[in-house]
Amino acid sequence: MGIDWYDMIARRNGGYQGRAKYTVVGRSAEDVYEERLVEMLPTFRSVLDAGCGHGEFTLKMSRHAEQITGFDNSAEMIRISQSLLESSGIGNVEFVYATTKAELPFHDGQFDFIYDRRGPTSILEHPRILCSGGTIFGIHTDVTDVRRRLSENGYVDVTIEEFNEAVTYFPSGVEFALNLSDTPGNPDFTSPERKGELEAKIRENQIDGRLGIRELKYIWKATKA
Repeated sequence: MGIDWYDMIARRNGGYQGRAKYTVVGRSAEDVYEERLVEMLPTFRSVLDAGCGHGEFTLKMSRHAEQITGFDNSAEMIRISQSLLESSGIGNVEFVYATTKAELPFHDGQFDFIYDRRGPTSILEHPRILCSGGTIFGIHTDVTDVRRRLSENGYVDVTIEEFNEAVTYFPSGVEFALNLSDTPGNPDFTSPERKGELEAKIRENQIDGRLGIRELKYIWKATKA
């Protein structure tokens, strides 16, 4: 999976967003993360949204922040985010095309808060742009790299919480296939060639007689020493 996949998703789905219809039962980590983020944002001066996608979430959070800069490595995502920004009339948001695989185009200590919602955990390898005492806050499905990167880059006051109670239920195999197809790294499970694989995954994901996926996500927070 590379940048081409995200560009394709942006063109096909109109941004970094899924097409499937579903119902979430239980308290989702995504909701907890957003609630905490809203509480935290007003206490910071300069905020970075790492991996902002098509910018919709960045613009939503801008009402709680003094200034937010969002970056993404997909040119198509940034194109959509710029269009949304221009039509929104919001004045405290900037979008930048950038990648964590290179030196990020930001000043040393430019931000006192970085949040990473479904973005690249490799942002942790760029502590230069976070001021001393600054906070980084993220949510992810796998914290193996997060733990390693937090340790290797000298972050302190690390907290990591696991959330595994919420279940996402899908009304049909069609909607389930759409969800799988819009998940980073997955092939197109809506294609006839994937019918056998899709049927196997449907059998594997039965919860109390319903087609569903149990959430397993981690919310993490740390401070730059």
